[in-house]
Amino acid sequence: MIKNSLLSFFICFLFCVVFPLGVVGAEYESSELLFEKALYESRSGNFVDALESWDRFLLSFPTDAAALSNRGNVRLVLGDPEGAILDQTTAIKIHPLETDPYLNRGLAEETLGQWKDAISDYQLVLSREPENSSALYNLGNIMGSVRGDWLQAKELFNKASIASEGDVMARSSKALASYQLHQFSQAEKELRGLIRKYPMFADARAALTALLWREGSLGEAESHWAATFGLDSRYREEEWLLNVRRWPSEPTNDLMAFLNLETV
Repeated sequence: MIKNSLLSFFICFLFCVVFPLGVVGAEYESSELLFEKALYESRSGNFVDALESWDRFLLSFPTDAAALSNRGNVRLVLGDPEGAILDQTTAIKIHPLETDPYLNRGLAEETLGQWKDAISDYQLVLSREPENSSALYNLGNIMGSVRGDWLQAKELFNKASIASEGDVMARSSKALASYQLHQFSQAEKELRGLIRKYPMFADARAALTALLWREGSLGEAESHWAATFGLDSRYREEEWLLNVRRWPSEPTNDLMAFLNLETV
């Protein structure tokens, strides 16, 4: 079953406003309104109603690729990755040159542990759009947390952070990859820079807490942890860190040791 917290980190839904062609008069107006309604419900997080609206729209326009892809995104949120893959695959068959359905299908494949399929979809996106930050980031997650190749993961996270300057999660993941690779000074510099610019960013504070504990700076570690816990208490959960947020093992182990009051 899909975890909503995973979606909060890794999903970038591409709800695009594309209306069906060949519809005229009152029928066009009603279909346009239904599409807009479904899109609004999707963007507002009202996913149960959005699914119903997309279903109604697709009864009349079953080959509308945008509607299929959007419904697939909603299905994924609602815990139906198989249905999501079906919708994205159908959208791809209708418009094979569109990259969004490949990206969205890759995310659904990840939730089912279909890693090879997800990698294939992300690589296809990158073959067409080498600077697609979402594909770079998602592929980096698989390379690191699934394949254990944190060097390649770091390179992908770095490319994602360059492609999207405001992507703080890509920068934090790059720092965590450096941490895993024992490039501690690089990791600390990146994390401190993130915290300075985004003081409410829990991920960087939690990672710096672990790194400071490793370095023996317990007082400062305690300070950053107090801020982290106030922002997001999930960082105390080892399973969540490894399997949902997808931290590397070393920073995860260090943070757990800090929380268990172990000494370096």
